[in-house]
Amino acid sequence: MRQFESVMAKNLSDFAEYRLQLGYARKAIKPFLYAFDRYLKERNATWEQLQPAFFLQMRMDIRKNPHTVNKILENAYKFYEFLIRRQICRVNPLEDIPPLPERVFIPFVFTPEQTDHLLTDICGKIRRCQKHLLFDMAIYLAVMMLARCGMRINEPLRLCRHHYRPDEGSVYVERTKFRKDRLIPLPQPVWVELKNYLSVREALRTDDENPYLLAARKNRPLNDYHVRVAFHRSVEAIGLKQPKRTMGNMTFGSPVPHSLRHSFAINTLNRIKARGISPQQALPVLAAYMGHRKYQYTAAYLKVRDAGDITGLIEFYKSQSVVK
Repeated sequence: MRQFESVMAKNLSDFAEYRLQLGYARKAIKPFLYAFDRYLKERNATWEQLQPAFFLQMRMDIRKNPHTVNKILENAYKFYEFLIRRQICRVNPLEDIPPLPERVFIPFVFTPEQTDHLLTDICGKIRRCQKHLLFDMAIYLAVMMLARCGMRINEPLRLCRHHYRPDEGSVYVERTKFRKDRLIPLPQPVWVELKNYLSVREALRTDDENPYLLAARKNRPLNDYHVRVAFHRSVEAIGLKQPKRTMGNMTFGSPVPHSLRHSFAINTLNRIKARGISPQQALPVLAAYMGHRKYQYTAAYLKVRDAGDITGLIEFYKSQSVVK
């Protein structure tokens, strides 16, 4: 494992280990602490120099995206809070350091009709020859799970055959982004397509030893590259391809597979509201279904009542809680 090298090396190592023991993912901790450590080493910083003015200068010197700079500052702030609890220092020099202004990112949101059109196009591209049939069907099912179950792109690809419960039509999703396992019922259309796929797979592969539910070739799982290629080809085919655009401090994203997850949440809440039911009551269930760490993250979707409501979208993504 890479070691810290600055004057704070031991304390940074202790802090990183402490955060890991709390359950935080290594990739959410180490990169920003390494960046902080590297800056301290390059400046030959001493403990006496680490005053607010030093960190204001650091904020200016780091030539990265404002979001990345803010994450470095945030982790440095938490590191100092750790030192204070350990009685290694008395004050936090980052207490009054403001974050850099960040550009608001607004991803593409599919309407229900656009989602249907996308899935129809991908289904229509399934090649009927034995060599490609199962592979193309697996890709179609992966995109369908993103759109109909609100999954993250890696979740259907990592499902194993034992994660599927055919009698009840559910799948058990392990090792999610926030290390939360969840058992979710499949919508009827997904369940029907999955049963059809497994029947075809059983008929065509008599010696099938691939452990994955959506199988690629040579006992491997599907690669997200193939799912992305199929997705983008169909987005272009149905006329939804568009570049990312920047207007002022807002960036409007182009359609990507993760857009289907946002769309699932927003369209689900819209359907609940159309039935005369309060979407607020559905938040805990929807949060558990989507694997959010806190249902407050799911509550951010309530700020968007219509995928075309730009004002609502701006407020929605300013909350910074949809990138989950």
